[in-house]
Amino acid sequence: MSAACPPMTLDANVAPTMLPALPVVTPELPHLPANRAEMEARGWDYVDVVFVTGDAYVDHPAFAAGILSRVLEAAGFRVAVLSQPDWRSAEPWRQFGRPRLFFGISAGNMDSMINHYTANKKVRNDDAYSPGGRIGLRPDRATIPYCQRAREAFPGVPVIAGGVEASLRRLAHYDYWSDTVRRAIMLDSKADLVVFGMGEHQIVTIARRLAAGETVKDLRDLRGVAYAMGASETPPDDAIVLPSYEEVKTDKRQFVLATRTIHHETNPLNARRLVQYHDRQAVVCNPPPLPVSQADMDRIYGLPYTRRPHPMYRGQKIPAYEVVKDSVTIMRGCFGGCTFCSITAHQGRIIQSRSSDSVLAELRQLGKDEQFSGTVSDIGGPTANMYQMRCTRPEVEAKCKRLSCVHPTVCKLLGTDHGPLVDLMRRSREVPGVDRVLVASGIRMDLAQKSPEYLEELARHHVGGHLKVAPEHTDPEVLRLMKKPDVDDFRGFARAFRDASARAGKKQYVVPYFIASHPGSDLNAMIDLALFLKRNGHRPDQVQDFIPAPFDIATCMYYTGIDPMTGNEVQVARGLRDRKMQRALMQFFKPENYFMVREALLKAGRGDLIGSGCDCLIPTNPPKAALRARMERANESLGEGKYVHQIPAKESTGYRPGRKTQTRRQANKRPGQDKK
Repeated sequence: MSAACPPMTLDANVAPTMLPALPVVTPELPHLPANRAEMEARGWDYVDVVFVTGDAYVDHPAFAAGILSRVLEAAGFRVAVLSQPDWRSAEPWRQFGRPRLFFGISAGNMDSMINHYTANKKVRNDDAYSPGGRIGLRPDRATIPYCQRAREAFPGVPVIAGGVEASLRRLAHYDYWSDTVRRAIMLDSKADLVVFGMGEHQIVTIARRLAAGETVKDLRDLRGVAYAMGASETPPDDAIVLPSYEEVKTDKRQFVLATRTIHHETNPLNARRLVQYHDRQAVVCNPPPLPVSQADMDRIYGLPYTRRPHPMYRGQKIPAYEVVKDSVTIMRGCFGGCTFCSITAHQGRIIQSRSSDSVLAELRQLGKDEQFSGTVSDIGGPTANMYQMRCTRPEVEAKCKRLSCVHPTVCKLLGTDHGPLVDLMRRSREVPGVDRVLVASGIRMDLAQKSPEYLEELARHHVGGHLKVAPEHTDPEVLRLMKKPDVDDFRGFARAFRDASARAGKKQYVVPYFIASHPGSDLNAMIDLALFLKRNGHRPDQVQDFIPAPFDIATCMYYTGIDPMTGNEVQVARGLRDRKMQRALMQFFKPENYFMVREALLKAGRGDLIGSGCDCLIPTNPPKAALRARMERANESLGEGKYVHQIPAKESTGYRPGRKTQTRRQANKRPGQDKK
């Protein structure tokens, strides 16, 4: 293959079929091998692919390791799953022997840094994707050491990285936790390819072509992959050249330009290749993968999942699994384009839906499961009500560069018919063994209000008393920067849902979710949000803090202070103290937040909101509980604003508990050395 890849042509609007038609199977099949003994028990003396994941191994279609390993198995390959290996040694990577085709590497369902640290950069107390919720079972930026250990274990075996972490770091990116711009992840990890997007089509194609004798360099023509070229290689002629790593690292205006260009090249129907130089080395990012066809969606979700964690966990609960074990995915993708969300960047803007027959078949299987409670916890996807929605003009969709189909207004060409979803919801309630079918995925409120029939069906049958929605903020400018509708949209939806619930003879409530510290949000905007919450009787139990995830448009705003779509300056709360004040304002009613709220109000010149008036957020005098909470916090110093590496080993609960190097360093210090 030549260095300049031939231009890609679009023959269809969906990816070609990748899996054969499969017979109906029972859910009693064993998990794929997770250790050497299980591999040998199958009579295997080798495996084709070792799939390495930072999550616990759960054979369920909500988990990347579960779905990708089953897709490879269905395509005829021998797959072993190496779950949460000890990355300090290459030995765990050697237990299955040399894989015939490649190592597949994923940090897990989440970026490992978001998994490890809060928005205030404190070590999280648990890991939802680990047995028992234990922390410490995967490293920071897990893709990098996982790829390096694979390379060390068997030099010459192709290393293919994928998953959310690799997808969102495929080009130079801002890393919130180190407050730096980092290189494309393939350069630090030494991966041969980075697969971005959901990956089923790419991973099967890679396996088939390597099995046919092609080299990993031959795979550079695939959609949905990024790769690094040698200094002597010439990048493709048809690519757009982005500002280099050196430029985006030193010049925020160049970072803004790169972000805007990258996001305008995310529609798989018209996106072009991107090239970004890192010194003399070019990183090439091919166009995104085409959307998966409905037939392949049905095949993927119809594979023989056990829907269980691997038995090696001996009953230890995996929190993320407990949440989704009785859920059913009906679609993927999101055309909302919210600037703080990575779903569109990873799953794509084009909605990919399963057929109703496929969904109902999974529900029937679930209804027969002896461990099933009878309640489907969620029937949805990234959003609850985008099922089978798509542009009504394919010829326009193929040219469109719009980043959101619903902002600032719902596009007149977008198909917003809720009919197929309403029909599916009705049929789902008739499945034997299924008592209730709930909707827990986020409702897109502007779309829902276009279908009174959907709202009636939702309120009457599919809500368990509380419906979670995400208006995210009340300030018009913040909402514009988020690409979210005005707060009046939330008010209208809340009224419509309340009325529909009343007609159903039910008293049900909307529970709104909001974000603190999003770019554009200052103390005055958060005070207005706090007043909105008080006047409407909302007391949020959970508060979302904005976390600048790699790749997101809002992350560019946070890092540069510039909106990449307009070039206008944006107010940013960068200091941890400012972020804590914004968070506290959303829970102004909690005694432990009293002093932080008071500080925020006085700093903003809103002392009028301290007292006993109708709009006052806090009383003049602190309650006893506030004083007690302040004393308790004064005694808590461990981990405040630190990285897990900086916490003394004997007290550490981070991802390297009991690490010896730190204590050795302390023991070897000479007297007075700290004073230098």
